[in-house]
Amino acid sequence: MNVYTINTGYFKLDGGAMFGVVPKSMWNKLNPADENNMCSWALRCLLIEDEGKLILVDNGMGDKQDAKFFGHYYLHGNDTLENSLAQHGFTRDDITDVFLTHLHFDHCGGSIVRAGDKLVPAFKNATYWSNEDHWKWATVPNDREKASFLKENILPIQESGQLKFLTLSGEQSAVSGQLTTHDSRLMTHFSFYTVSGHTEAMMLPKINYKGRTIVFMADLLPSAAHIPLPYVMAYDMFPLTTLQEKKLFLTEAQQKDYVLFFEHDRLIECCSLQMTEKGVRVKETFKLSDLQ
Repeated sequence: MNVYTINTGYFKLDGGAMFGVVPKSMWNKLNPADENNMCSWALRCLLIEDEGKLILVDNGMGDKQDAKFFGHYYLHGNDTLENSLAQHGFTRDDITDVFLTHLHFDHCGGSIVRAGDKLVPAFKNATYWSNEDHWKWATVPNDREKASFLKENILPIQESGQLKFLTLSGEQSAVSGQLTTHDSRLMTHFSFYTVSGHTEAMMLPKINYKGRTIVFMADLLPSAAHIPLPYVMAYDMFPLTTLQEKKLFLTEAQQKDYVLFFEHDRLIECCSLQMTEKGVRVKETFKLSDLQ
């Protein structure tokens, strides 16, 4: 097995929204805001090569939206999905599977591209994986969350015939109580947690690699700065659920020495955990490529 970090650029979101009830005097030290109170965040994806498959976990924001849209989110940096794939010798056509943790635009916007006046899958040879619970949630969105679920990112996946649903069934973790699902249609060493505080039935991939367990954190923990329990995004649909999910997951992750892979941390790619007087905190930070 090989795993690769795929950087697709950076974007900006309001710092207060990203840190919820935590005062700016505290979070601004962790990710300093600009004059508009906006902080820079990564759009970092994961590529897994194993068993003849090439699985891409999330795919960033894409570039098909108009200038007004990008004026809200300030997409910046030199990284693109295509360039990051090319650095490892791959193209979009090599991707066999696209695993979508959830369907917010900054996680799935790269799924679909414009071809003339049509919207078509960016990965023409890939199966796109979601789950039925989240798909229903995203395609009939609530008023609070609908701005994050863009139809042009989502509906063309199903129309293409390339969409499949993972079944949310498996074993309950003895520590966290969270459901861990394994589906052999993906690969032997790939399973995922399901959490629902941020949005309904978000999936967090869990990969066994070089003797370690890597968990792709998506928006349960968008950055290392969100590890302290009160640091819950205002974007979360059910913040108290997120709080409980974080607490249980971090307990298990620290006890079992998991590697946390962050999708949105602009500086920290991975970390390990330790127990302190203040609770679970970062132990070491490192790049995925540093794992021996």
